[in-house]
Amino acid sequence: MIDPIPLYRTLYQHMGPQHWWPADTKIEIVIGAILVQNTNWNNADLALENLRRTTNLDVKRILALSVTEVQDLVRPSGFYVNKTKSLLSVLSWFNEHHCHFEQMVIDYGRSLRQRLLKLPGIGEETADSLLVYVFDQPIFIADKYARKLFSFLGYQNVEKYDTLKKQIRLPQNFTYQDAQEFHGLIDEFGKRYLKNRSQFDTSFLVPNKPAHLNEKNKTRKK
Repeated sequence: MIDPIPLYRTLYQHMGPQHWWPADTKIEIVIGAILVQNTNWNNADLALENLRRTTNLDVKRILALSVTEVQDLVRPSGFYVNKTKSLLSVLSWFNEHHCHFEQMVIDYGRSLRQRLLKLPGIGEETADSLLVYVFDQPIFIADKYARKLFSFLGYQNVEKYDTLKKQIRLPQNFTYQDAQEFHGLIDEFGKRYLKNRSQFDTSFLVPNKPAHLNEKNKTRKK
């Protein structure tokens, strides 16, 4: 099992608060989480701005558009046919619940993640991102940057989303604010240092690894 808290503290100490996710409302986070799939944030933001200008990101106004209209608006994010299908299905589900996020947590309980995974276009990473940023749940998001970071730190069986996630053990006092901050820190660190191993070796984590990581590496070298 992996205790990620020393890493979290080290990242926070060196990089400070990230205030992630960049959005004004939770519905904007939902839309952004779909649009950013398989693309970069710049492309997703272009599509997001198209929707904002046309609908002010109002769920009912988006759902009132035709499929073709939505496809044209989200086209800059790529895969616009699939993303339109996913976006309309996901927003319809939220609309059925009047976008009452706290009540949805109560209604679905522990099955909320499984319900999210049944929605078109919602995979594990997107589901966990919504749990953290929309439903305020203390979940670890084992995204590409997280998997690459833990691999570079010397951990095994972290190449796949579920295998890393299953190894992470969060303490009971770990809050959804911590989950948001940790995810933001890892992603920002990834942009700066995780392009390749050489870049990572220049980072502050290499000479100043948390104590448990140094002990882990010493044990392996014996």
